Amino acid sequence: MSDDTTAVTAIPRALESYPSAADQTLAADLAMRVQIEPFNAIATGVFLLAILHTFAAARFARLAHRVQHGHDEEAHAHGLPASPSLRAEALHFLGEVEVVFGLWAVVPFMVANFGWRAIIAIVMSTAVYFILFRQELGSLAARSPVPEVEQPDDDAAGAALLPVPPWVVAVHLAFMAWTVFNAHDPALFLGGFLFFLGFARATAPYQSRIELKTPLLVGFFLAGLVIHGGLQGWWIAPVLGRLPEVPLFLAATGLTAVNDNALITYLATLVPNLGDELKLAVVQGAVVGGGLTVIANAPNPAGQALLGRFFDGGILPLGLLAGALVPTVIAAIVFRLL
Repeated sequence: MSDDTTAVTAIPRALESYPSAADQTLAADLAMRVQIEPFNAIATGVFLLAILHTFAAARFARLAHRVQHGHDEEAHAHGLPASPSLRAEALHFLGEVEVVFGLWAVVPFMVANFGWRAIIAIVMSTAVYFILFRQELGSLAARSPVPEVEQPDDDAAGAALLPVPPWVVAVHLAFMAWTVFNAHDPALFLGGFLFFLGFARATAPYQSRIELKTPLLVGFFLAGLVIHGGLQGWWIAPVLGRLPEVPLFLAATGLTAVNDNALITYLATLVPNLGDELKLAVVQGAVVGGGLTVIANAPNPAGQALLGRFFDGGILPLGLLAGALVPTVIAAIVFRLL
């Protein structure tokens, strides 16, 4: 564990820590630096992959459209309503040029810390659940979502949308940039959002219906969680600061189930003199317990809002907890023993 912690704190290595190589060739100098710090080769390789991804983004976007078109045709052939294809959405995400370098920037950090452990845990958990629930997953793919009585989905019954002109896309991107740059200024943020609603109304022939209910409720949920969770620091911080490594990992996993995991890691930063191994244990526990409940991780409420329509009566909290126990145990074993 201490070796992993050293790797976390030493990356990137200080340039002045490399020995002088004035009498060597450039190739020999670079080879020596890779030998001293092998992660240099990984970071540069990921950087090159990000550049290649940038040039291939348009291909991903075209492939996403083809996959979605095939998915819609298959649904129509079986008499089912059109729905987003998970594969097409993933390809579309990879086709967004704006996210390329940010996406690949996560890779070196995760590899240097514990990303490979997360990959192993995800693959193992997915394989186990696919074997156990392959019939249910197959039937879910052919099952229409439960109609929402309060706000029925009338997109399919509406007129077909016109091809979206480039200027509409450009305005959307401009509103997104405005939102990002003014995220901490509520007046400008809300003003831009209201202007966007007006723009969407004026260009309705090119726009799908804007779904406001679900994201507003998710935001309301997370806002309340931040307020309530932040007020629990008076007892969470002392708990985190008094535990040794393994109990701290277990406590972080359990506390994540009743608080957002980002809050747990933030409170750990407020504990004075918390060692690097203990910090790593907190982060590992927060990652491992991120799927136990709907409040354990910020994306969970959004995921429940999207998938809840496929469950009569909604997703039961105890059912979610029971369903997440096996992946959580697998992740805990992988993170602590590998």
